[in-house]
Amino acid sequence: MPFHQMITEMRRLALKAGDEIMRIYDAEDFEVRAKSDASPVTEADEAADALISEGLRAAFPDIPLVTEEQAATHGQSLSTFLIVDPLDGTKEFVQRRGDFTVNIAYVVDGVPKLGVVYAPAKGRLFYTTANGGAVEEKGPFGEKPGEVHAIGVNSMPDNRGLMVVASKSHRDAATDDYINRYAVRDMTSAGSSLKFCLVATGEADLYPRLGRTMEWDTAAGDAVLRGAGGEVVRFDDHSALTYGKPGFENPFFIAFAPGVLLVKN
Repeated sequence: MPFHQMITEMRRLALKAGDEIMRIYDAEDFEVRAKSDASPVTEADEAADALISEGLRAAFPDIPLVTEEQAATHGQSLSTFLIVDPLDGTKEFVQRRGDFTVNIAYVVDGVPKLGVVYAPAKGRLFYTTANGGAVEEKGPFGEKPGEVHAIGVNSMPDNRGLMVVASKSHRDAATDDYINRYAVRDMTSAGSSLKFCLVATGEADLYPRLGRTMEWDTAAGDAVLRGAGGEVVRFDDHSALTYGKPGFENPFFIAFAPGVLLVKN
């Protein structure tokens, strides 16, 4: 399957899902339930999941599909597959803070090759290109791509003054302790996979995550960051983060611009 065709369809579905999410987000009220792991799920999660799943299965019927809302049906490990978080940052959505995204990624041999990250409330759309790069598209967004510009990480960030991005909803003492081992110029917080994209655009240099995440949380943002010249490694041994693991759970990780000198754990 040509990468250009795949990214075009992934972009289209992310935008459609974003429209549906915003329709529910802008309503006076919406239903929120707790899943078996106590995390929240809304009608927006389910509507976006159904829309994206139907579109991907129709366009790419031979490629396995994993989504957050349907992950229980995939007990085995995979190597090459599509993976989706239809609404990443549900807590941000419920609290109407805007930092939520639609994530769609294509993983090949354990490596996220293609990814789309759309933040509909922020009006920001990031995706990989067929030739391995990454772009941000400027809105308003239509059926055909509008103005796009290539994005790239800070090529030589100064370790004496790093810009660090951390989670809004999952910040903890362990993360703060790790960040304090660097000379930090400033910090910002963001929800969902937007943190990867801030590193990808050079708006941040370092994003450490010392907490539980799943592959659908990270694959699309990881793909965009890699396309922009960044890296995502395991926290424990600094080896590359891989995908298709049994259960789809990630270890702790660090996303960063390659010029950052990672401290040893």
